[in-house]
Amino acid sequence: MAKIMMNLTKTFVAAGVLLCATIAGAKEPPASFADLVDKLTPSVVNVSSTQTVEGADNQLEGLFSDQFPEGSPFKDLPDMLEKFYGQKGLDSSPVPRKATSLGSGFVIDPDGYIVTNYHVIEKSEEITVTFSDGTTAKAKVMGKDSKTDLALLKVDTKKKLPALEWADSEKARVGDWVMAIGNPFGLGGSVSVGIISARARDINSGPFDDFIQTDAAINRGNSGGPLFNMEGKIVGVNAAIFSTSGGNIGIGFAIPASMSAPVIKQLKEEGRTHRGWLGVKIQTVTAEIAESLGLKDEQGALVLDVTKDSPAAKAGVLAGDIITSFDGHDVQTMRKLPRIVADTKPGRKVPMEILRKSEKKTLLVTITELEEDEDTKTTESSAPESKKEDAISGTRKIYGIELAALNADLKKKFNIDSASGGVVIVSVDKTSDAAQKGLQRGDVITAINQEDVKDLPKAISLLEKAKEMKRKSVLLLVSRAGDTRFVAVNIEGK
Repeated sequence: MAKIMMNLTKTFVAAGVLLCATIAGAKEPPASFADLVDKLTPSVVNVSSTQTVEGADNQLEGLFSDQFPEGSPFKDLPDMLEKFYGQKGLDSSPVPRKATSLGSGFVIDPDGYIVTNYHVIEKSEEITVTFSDGTTAKAKVMGKDSKTDLALLKVDTKKKLPALEWADSEKARVGDWVMAIGNPFGLGGSVSVGIISARARDINSGPFDDFIQTDAAINRGNSGGPLFNMEGKIVGVNAAIFSTSGGNIGIGFAIPASMSAPVIKQLKEEGRTHRGWLGVKIQTVTAEIAESLGLKDEQGALVLDVTKDSPAAKAGVLAGDIITSFDGHDVQTMRKLPRIVADTKPGRKVPMEILRKSEKKTLLVTITELEEDEDTKTTESSAPESKKEDAISGTRKIYGIELAALNADLKKKFNIDSASGGVVIVSVDKTSDAAQKGLQRGDVITAINQEDVKDLPKAISLLEKAKEMKRKSVLLLVSRAGDTRFVAVNIEGK
């Protein structure tokens, strides 16, 4: 018995040693960040910019008018002011005024190149950089990029400045320690520490959102400042906070170095960015869309529309194709494709893998340069509703929508482009999934499950076929006021 107990004790001790060794293998936070702060602070600057804004009417204008009841001793105050000053109140005309915005930045080149956010210096007339030792210098804008919210400044300097290095942010992991240094609320030289809370965040601030989320305290004024890893390299550029109060609540966002570094390089070399352009309008592949097409997963970017004479059109891309890979990079989500394309050098011919009606195809596409007007997003508008509920002959109801063949009368009734083909929705059951997905009278269905719809019998046939194949939903390509989108409508149990 004693021998057995001794063996058990040895076993537990060995397990305890193994557990301690495993825990010890994890990275521990340093006892102090002071050495790192001392090393990095001289490279971080405060950025203040001034611009002239149109002044509002004088705040006193109207202050004394119609504010006092009859008989009030102050009722005659406006006339007294006019007699004394020559006008009622003070100057009531709009007066331009100087506004100042504060932010942060950091030295990226010893010759005086400084990185900050675009929104910190937007419309600025004068920019002043303040270093950690209190010295100041005027800066000029060498380049700016609103799409990534980055800008590059330059100060004249007689000595080499302490410059920082970019980190490989692709290797950054959720849970890694990070440190922010910046100018919150204009206080200057403030340090905060936290971890990377999440990666690849999309906060709808631009077409290339891929933010690092951190709980290191970031506030107003930290914009443009660096987010460091524990090696003292820049893992991201602090750009935004999520807050209900205007102050830090532990959710801040930084532009990753993998995106920032190439943009800053282009701004330094050419003063502008060069981005690739494919020429497609895309949509997320949702679970319902994937199911309606018989796909196993929700990966890829679903092509809604192809711009005429664009690189995609010349390569043979069609609406309904699902782009699954571009230039060797997997397109796991719709949001990833614009960034991969933008990073592609214009003029390159690259392979692009697509799924077309469940068949894999590889297309070669020659990327051209993105022009500003080519990146504008179309907004969805509603087709006009007819106030008169009149009967329309030759319709069919299925899955909560009533369809009719598209003819001249219906085109006029719903203000539909004469070039449109397909079938038109003339009514929608308010309790149906179609209504929940936003379908409405006047919408035109041009394709069903990636099959073109020429007439009403074809549409009904494709809808009934989906039911026979035991699909839970059916994929409709819907056109409204010149805009198109894919809508997956649930047909399960109907």
